[in-house]
Amino acid sequence: MYQSKVNGKNFEVTSNDGQFTINGEPFQWDLSNLSEGNYHILYKNKSYRAEVVKADKATKTFQLKVNNKIHTVEVKDKFDLLLEKMGMANGASSKVNNIKAPMPGLVIDLKVKAGDTVKAGDPLLILEAMKMENIIKSPGDATIKNVKAKKGDSVEKGQVLIEF
Repeated sequence: MYQSKVNGKNFEVTSNDGQFTINGEPFQWDLSNLSEGNYHILYKNKSYRAEVVKADKATKTFQLKVNNKIHTVEVKDKFDLLLEKMGMANGASSKVNNIKAPMPGLVIDLKVKAGDTVKAGDPLLILEAMKMENIIKSPGDATIKNVKAKKGDSVEKGQVLIEF
């Protein structure tokens, strides 16, 4: 069993031997994979073109474009639902609140300041350790709340360098 939220509306999806039900009603469709992330769907004698625009497998959130209209889809499997029922959040989907030094080293450059907005993969700072320069990148989209290190600082492993 899966719980799916499409554009904010909840659906319960079950699958058994390739047969689907949505909210207890049988769901029959013909799905053809055209290429990586592109599909052709026949549903109730209507043709649809679907494209996976963005897929975050850690949070199980997807953006799909169906006939040029964007849909946001969140999926929870039985394990996610069980963890939720037990009051435990999925660790993979939890937001990172800070960046810690992965090793002792010397901050040789800062690329951000408090108030800056960063995207996943943007460089935040350069940490020199064992004669190597390590570019520390943003794990996700965020706004910098506080920069706790400055250029020239010696830092220890686990020391908080940047807060989001």
